Parts: sequence; C-alpha cells; structure tokens
Amino acid sequence: MSNHGFDSDTVTLSRFVLAEQSKVPTATGELTQLLNAIQTAVKVISSAVRRAGFTQLFGIAGETNVQGEEVKKLDVLANELFINMLRSSYTVALLISEENETVIEVETSQRGKYIVAFDPLDGSSNIDCLVSIGSIFAIMKKEDNSIPCLKDALQPGTKVVAAGYALYGSATMMVLSLGNSVNGFMLDPSFGEFILTDRNMRIPNRGKIYAINEGYTSEWAPAIREYVENKKNPCKGKPYNARYVGSMVADVHRTIKYGGIFIYPATKSSPNGKLRLLYECIPMAHVIQTAGGLASNGQIPILDVQPTSLHQRSPIFLGSKEDVEEVLEIIKKHEK
Repeated sequence: MSNHGFDSDTVTLSRFVLAEQSKVPTATGELTQLLNAIQTAVKVISSAVRRAGFTQLFGIAGETNVQGEEVKKLDVLANELFINMLRSSYTVALLISEENETVIEVETSQRGKYIVAFDPLDGSSNIDCLVSIGSIFAIMKKEDNSIPCLKDALQPGTKVVAAGYALYGSATMMVLSLGNSVNGFMLDPSFGEFILTDRNMRIPNRGKIYAINEGYTSEWAPAIREYVENKKNPCKGKPYNARYVGSMVADVHRTIKYGGIFIYPATKSSPNGKLRLLYECIPMAHVIQTAGGLASNGQIPILDVQPTSLHQRSPIFLGSKEDVEEVLEIIKKHEK
C-alpha cells in the first residue's frame, strides 16, 4: 500500500480475468475479450444510471418491449450498449436480449464462438424512485461451426461457461461466476476500474431472511403459503425477516451476502412464474450454485431445465442450501 492511500498492486476485473485465463492452457483469450466488452457496457450504463435524474433519461421511450412492458429510455440505451459492445468484441455468434423478440445474429465478419443471454436493465420500473437496478448475463459456447440459429440459444444452464450481474446500487458492483468461484468487483469512480473487493463469495448455509412478493399470497399454492407462514411463526423457531426489493439483482445480491431465500413462485395468474429462464433464472442460479447455494424451479435444479423458447418463464427458489431444501421438502409433502 502506498502512502497516498492507493494500493499499487490493485486487482482489477481485467487483471483477474487474465489471471483466470492463464490457468487454462487451451484458452484463446476470446472469453477475456468478451468479459471486457460486458465490463465496458456496464461502466457506461452505470454512468448513465447515475446521471439519469439530471438528463431525464428515465422518461418513457414511448414503446413496449416483447413482454408488453413500457420501455424506459435507459432500457433502450442499455440494450443498445450491450448489443454494440458484444458485437464489436468479435467473440459472439448469437445474442439473446430481454428486449428483443428474436435472437440477434452476428454477421459473419464479426462472429465468434460464444452466445450471450442478457437482461440489459433488470428492475427498470424502479428507475424513477431510485431503487437499485442491475444487468444480468450468461455466457454459453456455440457447440459447432454451423450457421447460428435459435436452437443454439436454447441450452440448459449446465452448459453455461460464465455468468454474473452488475448492481447499480449505492455503489456499482459486478459479481462474476467464472471457473469455480464467485467474485465481486466494486467500480472505483476515481479511476473508472472495477476492483476486486469480495474474493471467493460464499453464501451462508442458512440465513434468516425470506424475500417474496406477499401481495400475491391469495394466488400461491398451499405449499408456498405454509412455508411463508412457518417463517413468520415464533412457534417454528425465531421468525425470519421479510425483505423484498422487487429488483431481482438487488434481492439476489443481498441473498448471497446475508443468506436466506428468494422466491418467485408460480401463481394462479402466472402459472409458470414471472422471471425469464434464459437471462434471469439461469445466470442467477449459476452464480448462486457456484457460491455454494441452491436454485430450483420447485421440482428440479434450474440449471437442469431444458429451455424450449427464448422468453420462457420459470418459477424460482434460490438461496442458502438449507433454506431452499426446506421449501422443497414442503412442496414434496404437498404433492404426496
């Protein structure tokens, strides 16, 4: 540490990824290049999010995305940034975005071997009230040299090479699941680099927080109702704290840091749950499981689900191992 309060041997995200690359003798450097492109997109989005209040970026863009949600100007910007940065990295063959109805094919001259599924700005309905929002991504490899098509995009989470998210909260943080570890990097605004601050993140085996939208209690299956009632009942042990931001990245990040469980179940009006499998559930499940937690759709691990369509939805139960096992046991009991 130097006497100016600066660490002269700082581990930046770029340096960390290069070090990981050097551990793989067959590595071509393409994944490193790809992660750098994502990092750049995240830096620009972070800067735009921080400026949003002043530049009216949070106004409605006057169009709706494929999910029928109103798209904010910031969503459009974030989506275009991701697409442009990834395309120009020469590392991707296909892109899957929450904002685009079909897969985005990369022209032959810029094509690489990876496929990226991403939600460029998750929780964007929270922009106007300054609640934390984020970006989510999962990286897969194209299996062969054929012309990229939809089938290439529909890979289960077991095929994911790297995944992560960026959280634009009180600070901007990128959490990356790569190799066999999850690491957190804080964006230092004084020199514009992501610095390794949370090395080898591990989720506690059990937490004392549950996160679910209780506004839908009347639409839940009996098993979910029983589990949540148990968490509030002092006769069943010390009651859990309820925490629900409604911004998936913020809720999942807190779950990794403090333990506990995040649930977005199937409801009567959303029988498949609400969150999207390819660019919300799978990346978060990959991060959580690499950090020692569990992620399930209520029946099987999220990473084992075979996607059948691009914007497919899935129920999700993720978090501390013991907490997730507990809710799965109650679901099994009700099925019997």
